[in-house]
Amino acid sequence: MNILDIISVDCIKVPLQATDKKAAIFELVDLLASSGKVDDVAGLRDAVWSREQTRTTGIGHGLAIPHGKCVGIPRLAMAIGRPEKPMDFAAIDGKPVQLIILLASPIDRTSDHIQALARISKIMHSESFRERVYRAGTAEDVFALLREAEKAG
Repeated sequence: MNILDIISVDCIKVPLQATDKKAAIFELVDLLASSGKVDDVAGLRDAVWSREQTRTTGIGHGLAIPHGKCVGIPRLAMAIGRPEKPMDFAAIDGKPVQLIILLASPIDRTSDHIQALARISKIMHSESFRERVYRAGTAEDVFALLREAEKAG
């Protein structure tokens, strides 16, 4: 799975306007919708927010990966947002989040969903890479870093 197949520069926002977890998730869903990757905005908002309420997707090290599946998504899609200031996301390490990666999937694409989550986790595993993304000033900078990570394998 290549992350560049499921994200484009117009689905990256630096900085996010949102200042809380729910608003950030909704802003990223809206970003996917405005780029034509989601047909059912309300359905995806509900799916991602419901998932978030069962267990936080703040996985630690300043990263959150909220995700959801719904009928109104024709194919796997991803949006990335960097809050202007680190944001409380009830992360498992208790630290604020510096990057939010939203993954949206069709209901019947569980394997693709899991592969994408695994690839995101692998790319973001490197502390030096995470720090570079957290300091990125523009959506284009974030996209360039992802392209570099995919070239490196």
